[in-house]
Amino acid sequence: MTESATERKTKLEFNKLQKRLRRNVGKAIEDYRMIEEGDKVMVCLSGGKDSYTMLDILMSLQKSAPVNFELVAVNMDQKQPGFPEHILPEYLSQLGIEYHIIEKDTYSVVKEIVPEGKTTCGLCSRLRRGTLYGFAESIGANKIALGHHRDDIIETLFLNMFHGGKLKAMPPKLLSDDQKHVLIRPLAYCKEKDIEKFAEAREFPIIPCNLCGSQDNLQRQNIKMMLAQWEKEQPGRSENIFAAVCNVAPSQLGDRELFDFETLQDKQEKGHLFTRLDVVQVD
Repeated sequence: MTESATERKTKLEFNKLQKRLRRNVGKAIEDYRMIEEGDKVMVCLSGGKDSYTMLDILMSLQKSAPVNFELVAVNMDQKQPGFPEHILPEYLSQLGIEYHIIEKDTYSVVKEIVPEGKTTCGLCSRLRRGTLYGFAESIGANKIALGHHRDDIIETLFLNMFHGGKLKAMPPKLLSDDQKHVLIRPLAYCKEKDIEKFAEAREFPIIPCNLCGSQDNLQRQNIKMMLAQWEKEQPGRSENIFAAVCNVAPSQLGDRELFDFETLQDKQEKGHLFTRLDVVQVD
């Protein structure tokens, strides 16, 4: 049976998409030295499109990488009602990768503490992060890979500006507060729309997050809509915003801890003094 023109086009588009994602992930890993010789990387899987894509691309890169590193897939079963516990073990078993399912009932804790209708993401993330840190240490993983992509980083920038009064986002590589864990975000250079297309083409068994999925008015969704409108009005704006995150000029901001504004006058006066001395002629 011959391949149709439509099938050839679809395959060609997928190959281009896969190469683009591999290139972006490889570039991020290289730029930030995310993965090095002998690393044991714990890949955190949520069951969403991002983490599936991250694992897929990392496994692909592992075969041709110039360094040797291990990958261990880890999912945290937070005991959400109706959570399909069989999906990830079945999928990961087919891949032949080492994997672990951590069972921790954070769902009940979040529902008990957070008032109805309020955002659960913050507390949920903290509880999940603490458990994953401890598990990484127990299996000897020195790197923890998270599935945040370029759009997540940009959205977080505006969330912190609009609602936290801070100019910060998500770094591609981060040392945890306890100085024990290195977090990496291999998808930092990848666009969400590329990940969506890749996940659809690969037919990943997506698991929705029912814990926060009903909160339609989350601030992140508002930011996402704002950025989408900006991109529609001026294509390429998101790329410029992300470029700005990676190209910071401390002297052009106002953080007194980051730049020494107080002694600028002293430096200016010393500069003038040196200039005058340079032009003095000695007979």
